[in-house]
Amino acid sequence: MSYKSPILSVLDLAPIVRGGTAAQSLANSLSLAQHAEKLGYHRYWLAEHHNMPGIASSATSVVISHIAGGTSTIRVGSGGIMLPNHSPLVIAEQFGTLESLYPGRIDLGLGRAPGSDGATSRALRRDGASDGQDFQLRLSELQDYFKAPAEGDAPRAVRAIPGEGLNLPIWLLGSSGFSAQLAGQRGLPFAFASHFAPDYLMPAINLYRSSFRPSADLAAPYVMAGLNIIAADTEEEARRLATSQEQAFLNLIRGRTGQLNPPVSDMDELWNAAEKAIVRKQLGFAIVGTVETIRERLPVILEETGADELIVTSQIFDHQARLRSYELLAEAAFG
Repeated sequence: MSYKSPILSVLDLAPIVRGGTAAQSLANSLSLAQHAEKLGYHRYWLAEHHNMPGIASSATSVVISHIAGGTSTIRVGSGGIMLPNHSPLVIAEQFGTLESLYPGRIDLGLGRAPGSDGATSRALRRDGASDGQDFQLRLSELQDYFKAPAEGDAPRAVRAIPGEGLNLPIWLLGSSGFSAQLAGQRGLPFAFASHFAPDYLMPAINLYRSSFRPSADLAAPYVMAGLNIIAADTEEEARRLATSQEQAFLNLIRGRTGQLNPPVSDMDELWNAAEKAIVRKQLGFAIVGTVETIRERLPVILEETGADELIVTSQIFDHQARLRSYELLAEAAFG
């Protein structure tokens, strides 16, 4: 099987570890972004989540500015902004400002999930729930705010300044077929959340590619797949570090949220057989191991998916171990 170095990016969930603070998390995010830039990663994305004690990136556009201001070449963006939570005008202004501050480096990834529980969604939105049709209307409105007015157009009643006329890449993100098909129909790049929904990856990618219509933004389909990778110098250490990620998924299926827990020696003391099976299935697209393990698995994943890019998240409790994990991944992929 032929193999070329993949395009790799970073999805930072900005974890607040047990006993830590949001300030420490955000400092760690900048440290990781600077490390990733030096190692050759292509982009660095942060996600919008609300009312979660273990995630520090709720004010996503503010954190993006923090990261972009502390780096110089790596692309920085949202993976993603949950558009139903916001006025399209506000997002156009925020990301127009980011693009004006850091030209040619900002990505706007959009999702239609709330990124929160029902009560928090109501507190954010005030105007009730959002459906798929509403998302498409919001997306169209947002895209219109970025368009430069053509000669002869009537003056716009509302303009996004900064934002208007800026060439800022818009991505659609998803874990189902809805966003895949919409991204294809709109001719936009598509990122699939296979780091937590691996079973739907190939159906979504196939739907996206079959639905794709070339646009002014994109001539051919472009797929990015999310991937959990935890690397260490030994297999045993990688598996130990991975128990923090497993605990996080276990808490999610139990309906709990909390800070990222330190690794444990034996997960069988924490989960039952059914929970173990669910977590392992959700993490079925993960790589845990050494450089050699990554070198073995990564080409297989790229061959199976045909993904143009992989965006990697590593839920690791110790910051130095997380830096080392991305270092080992770069060694496996680029070296």
